[in-house]
Amino acid sequence: MSPTRTAAFFDLDKTIIAKSSTLAFGKPFYEGGLLSRRAVLRSAYANFMFSISGADHDQLEKMRAYLTQMVTGWDVNVVRQSVAETLHTIIDPLVFEEAVTLIEEHQAAGRDVIIVSASGVEVVEPIGAMLGVDHVIATTLLAEEGRYTGEVDFYAYGPNKAVAMRHLAEQRGYDLSESYAYSDSETDVPMLEAVGHPFAVNPDRALRRIAEENDWPILTFARPVALRRRLGLDTRVGKAAAVAVAASAVGAVAMALVTRRKGRFAA
Repeated sequence: MSPTRTAAFFDLDKTIIAKSSTLAFGKPFYEGGLLSRRAVLRSAYANFMFSISGADHDQLEKMRAYLTQMVTGWDVNVVRQSVAETLHTIIDPLVFEEAVTLIEEHQAAGRDVIIVSASGVEVVEPIGAMLGVDHVIATTLLAEEGRYTGEVDFYAYGPNKAVAMRHLAEQRGYDLSESYAYSDSETDVPMLEAVGHPFAVNPDRALRRIAEENDWPILTFARPVALRRRLGLDTRVGKAAAVAVAASAVGAVAMALVTRRKGRFAA
């Protein structure tokens, strides 16, 4: 039977939000006793460089190695608590209004919306819940006895994103030829090529060239929005909904982090 559903796949950093989602939590991780002051300053500098210039393959690999080494031994519960308590404070000012509008338009058209991010599931799951998306694909770290081991279960980066998208499409019956994908980075070309409707968002120089060569539409997202106000979370009902979202997100993260299966979605 031919697939009949469609989906819209969004990269997270510099596509939905203006900075690196993982590095943005440097301060709360420091306040939770997870990071040294030096590490916070280093992550702040990395975030600044990422926000103004993007990151190529080598830079992202170095960032991944640095972050993986940095979190080894961290208490999983402290990480989840830090993300849950500061989610709106950290992410609210970073979300592009254009991205939120586009997500809403896809959902109104009956498409599932999926965030596909190299950031850790402990960060991406709560952001996805806050935005009301249907699913997330994210990097998963292994944990033992409540602490990160420093090993990566699944790295949602480069070709792995496309492999995971195809795996999800098989599970859910998505027709990828009629689906959409959005990203800012050349490293996500496999993700964009996996669908029939690829879009370059705030593209780096290399992706802009590829998009122009392939006649892919190029979008500019430039208006960060206070998501709490955008989604009506300043109201009593909205605040209650936000609490429910945070609780469900923490539960989802807890389940994801205890997985021990290696090499998921291996090509």
